[in-house]
Amino acid sequence: MKETTFTVTYYMHSGFSVASGDILLVFDYWRGEYQELPPERQITEEYIRAFSKVYVFISHEHPDHMDDIVLTWKDWGDVTYIISDGLPLEYKGSRMTPGSQLTLSDRLLVRAYDSTDLGVSWYIELDGHSLFHAGDLNFWHWRNESTLKQIEREEAEFVKKTAPIAEEKIDLAFFPMDPRQGDMSDAGANYFIMTVKPRILVPMHFWTYIDAVKDFAHKSRVPGTEIIPMIQSGEELDVIFSENGGMEIVTYAPAPIMQLEYDEPLGNKNVMLEEYAGENPFAESDMPINFDEPYEPGK
Repeated sequence: MKETTFTVTYYMHSGFSVASGDILLVFDYWRGEYQELPPERQITEEYIRAFSKVYVFISHEHPDHMDDIVLTWKDWGDVTYIISDGLPLEYKGSRMTPGSQLTLSDRLLVRAYDSTDLGVSWYIELDGHSLFHAGDLNFWHWRNESTLKQIEREEAEFVKKTAPIAEEKIDLAFFPMDPRQGDMSDAGANYFIMTVKPRILVPMHFWTYIDAVKDFAHKSRVPGTEIIPMIQSGEELDVIFSENGGMEIVTYAPAPIMQLEYDEPLGNKNVMLEEYAGENPFAESDMPINFDEPYEPGK
């Protein structure tokens, strides 16, 4: 098997793209309720046209996973939509339900798995390697509010719907870690790591709780699974698969932006991010990744 590189870009919330050669996959793209995703970090016509084939995945119809802007991308290039059944009729594309499968080319296969919320989760084989986007599949317990019976019921449902996924070998997984759940908000992600054992897990759906995601990555890393927190829109990650089955991880901080403005989500307060120059802004962080040199799993 020849060397392959997956280039992962984080946009916001559960929105990512994965590029391999001339193919681009985009998952649950969303610019935010108040268009918080800066224009400099959004997917552009120029970017779409850089690929010979673009596949847009929408796991379900919750507003934070579905942005109407993606419907305009079909005018920019060869764009195919892979969507969960149940989306509004104006979303045209291949509709999938749990258990369905699509072979889109000799390079790309898609299987839909179930979710503990609306829609589906996605298992994908691309150029001989695999990735998984969970959508809203998670152990959705609210431990500070739910009753014991509610928690037990949600746990049983999550375990049941995760079991078939554990039969897959997954190189790269995107999985929710939502601190709004309160105590043990990482229970679903930790269970997924223990049972499915992806080689890389990237947390998502964490809203603005960046410190909680960094803490989760720091304490939950285990042999066999690297947890890579991608916390800034525009952040990139290269996963380089070698011919002998090895894997190298290289992360890139995004280019600076003079300011980002958030209104309602942060209580009508603007957050100003001063421009930095020269130094790596993550150099002194406690994140388990050195952004200045290639990362070697297991070290």
